[in-house]
Amino acid sequence: MKILFKLIIFFFLFINCSNADLIKPSSNLKPLDVLMIQLNSLKNNNNPYKDAGIEQTWEFAHPINKVSTGPLESFKKMIYSDSYKILISHLNNKTIVLTETSNKFVYKVYVLSKDKKKYYYIWQIEKVEREGKFKGCWMTTRVSDPIYLGETI
Repeated sequence: MKILFKLIIFFFLFINCSNADLIKPSSNLKPLDVLMIQLNSLKNNNNPYKDAGIEQTWEFAHPINKVSTGPLESFKKMIYSDSYKILISHLNNKTIVLTETSNKFVYKVYVLSKDKKKYYYIWQIEKVEREGKFKGCWMTTRVSDPIYLGETI
């Protein structure tokens, strides 16, 4: 029984330590930094622990966006849906700026999925303008459904 108790405590300590390693929103990060943190995290989703990439992506979801997606567990379910699971463990990505203003960037993100199919998403990142701990931080406000482009050779 003592061993089981110690394992449970170790598990919770490990989870807490891992979560502490997540990159937090900062006004020092540029919009492209935020996008690349999210894309690279999803590409390596289960490193260093299961769904770490989704949790990292959640850190940069705009507070207004979090209202519509719900808590982290709901966000995880959304990422595992048909529209977004393409991003999990994808093989490669390429980004193009479509629109750039002082408080909003819109990117076209090309993704090569793990099953070697090509897609693109429209990814929108906005600066948090309202007061609060995220004021001045760039965070994701919208990611479109994927557009299928075909299979690779």
